[in-house]
Amino acid sequence: MSIKELHKKSKHPLFGAADNNLVIIVMLNAMVYIILSFLRLAYAMSFDNAAVAETNFNNQILHWFVLHAQLDNVWSKPWTILLYMFSHYSIWSLITTILWLWGFGYILQDLAGNRKMLPIYLYGGFAGALAFILAANLSAHQLTANYYILGGGASVMAVAVATTTLAPNYKIFPFINGGIPLWILMAVYAALQFGAMASGGAVIFALLAGALVGFIFIHQLNRGRDLGNWMYQLVGWINDLFNPEKKYKYQEHYYKVDKQPYKKEPNLTQEKVDAILDKINKYGYENLSQAEKDFLNRASKEDL
Repeated sequence: MSIKELHKKSKHPLFGAADNNLVIIVMLNAMVYIILSFLRLAYAMSFDNAAVAETNFNNQILHWFVLHAQLDNVWSKPWTILLYMFSHYSIWSLITTILWLWGFGYILQDLAGNRKMLPIYLYGGFAGALAFILAANLSAHQLTANYYILGGGASVMAVAVATTTLAPNYKIFPFINGGIPLWILMAVYAALQFGAMASGGAVIFALLAGALVGFIFIHQLNRGRDLGNWMYQLVGWINDLFNPEKKYKYQEHYYKVDKQPYKKEPNLTQEKVDAILDKINKYGYENLSQAEKDFLNRASKEDL
C-alpha cells in the first residue's frame, strides 16, 4: 500500500474535510457571484431597456460589493474592503479565479497545511485594496464613481506567490517530461495577469501588493513565525465566549509544529496512521517529524 493510498483511507481527507479553507473560499466566491447574477437578472426583467437595467443595477446593487478608489466611498462602505475580494461580475472572471486558486491552493495546503490558506488569501486581498486606493489617489488620474476594483486577483496572486516561494521546484503534470516546475506555472500566471492589466492603472499595484504579501508570509513562516496564527486564536476565543461548556482548546502551531520527540510504539495501527494523516491535512506533510514520516513509510509497506 502506497502513502497516497494511505492518505485516501484517512477519515478526513484534504478535499472532504469540513473545515477545508480552500473549499470555503471557492464556495464564498461562487455564492457572491450567484447572488449578484440573480439580482442582475431581476433588474433585466424589470426594465424594457437593457442599458437602463444595467445602469440601475450598477448604481443600486453592484456598488455595495466593489471597492471604490474614492475615499468617500471607502469610508461610507468599509465592508467592501473585505467583500470585493469575493465578488465577480462575469462568469469568466469567476472561473479563472477558481481555477488558478485551486491549482496553487491545493499544493499550498498539501505542503503547508490547511490553516495557511485563508490568512494568505485575506492578507493578499487587504494589501491589494490598500495598494489600489493609495495608487489611485496619488496618481493624476481623475477619479470617478466607476473607478473601482473587484475580484480575487490580489488574493489569488498572494496564494500563487506563497506556494511558489514555498516550493518553486514542485513538479506538476509529472507525465510531461517528468514534470513541470511550479515556478514556470507561476511565470505563466503572472504574465497573463499583468498582461491583462497592462492598462489597468492602480489595479497593477494591487496585484504587486498581493504578490509581496505571499512572499513575506512564507518567508516569515520559514523563520518560525505564522502570521495567520492570531486568526485562529481569535476564533478560539470567540468559540470559548459563546460555548463555555465546550472549551475550545487551541494550541499554537508554527511551521515546525512538532516540538516534542516522537514516541515509538511497536505496533502499526490504523488509529496512528489516521492521526498522522489528519495532521498532514491540517499542517502539511513537511510539518511531520522524521519519526512520523518513517512510521508512515513503514505503514505504506504493510497491510493494516
